[in-house]
Amino acid sequence: MSGVAQLYAPDPGPALDGKPGEVNPDFKGCGAVMRSAPFGLVNSAGGAFAMAARAAQITHGHPTGHHAAGVLTVIVAHLVAGDSLEEAALRTLGLPVRRPGHEETSATLTEAVDLAEQGAPTAEKVETLGEGWVAERALALGVYCAPVTPTVRDALLLSVNHSGDSDSTGSPCGNLLGARYGDHGLPHEWVERVEGRAQMTAPADDLAAEGVRR
Repeated sequence: MSGVAQLYAPDPGPALDGKPGEVNPDFKGCGAVMRSAPFGLVNSAGGAFAMAARAAQITHGHPTGHHAAGVLTVIVAHLVAGDSLEEAALRTLGLPVRRPGHEETSATLTEAVDLAEQGAPTAEKVETLGEGWVAERALALGVYCAPVTPTVRDALLLSVNHSGDSDSTGSPCGNLLGARYGDHGLPHEWVERVEGRAQMTAPADDLAAEGVRR
């Protein structure tokens, strides 16, 4: 809220330079990651990253906050284009490296992808990736949990059943699963209970339709 109150509008032109932004320059909390997935529905991978990263600067000035938000939207864009969860994450691995200030995001994304290849998931493995309070850790937990279980329900449960910031890790995991399978692939009884679902359905359907057209 302190960031929004400053009414900051990031410059839409120059690429990110890896330097702290003007608003909350030391802040890299998970909030920007949690709100960024829709950019991946209506943009190419490169366009999604740029828009999400700039939007993150409205509230999150730390470069890792920008990069983690951008990376999530790139994975979403690949999923909308037809990639599997594993393919989308692997295709995204090299993207942050080409941008200044990528180090924390690149390291945790690689950690999550590597961990997903190490057998059956456990709560203990989830917690080795952190607790999700900061941007790159929320991203990592979502990327790890989404593909490693046999069902969507199990993935969502895995993403929130730990001792950290559960809503912040369940959110990116749900974003990725929703982009891959659509709302029909989510547990129906859970979807029905989402607060404000009727108000969200129309713009969500519009965004999804736009993603299909592009």
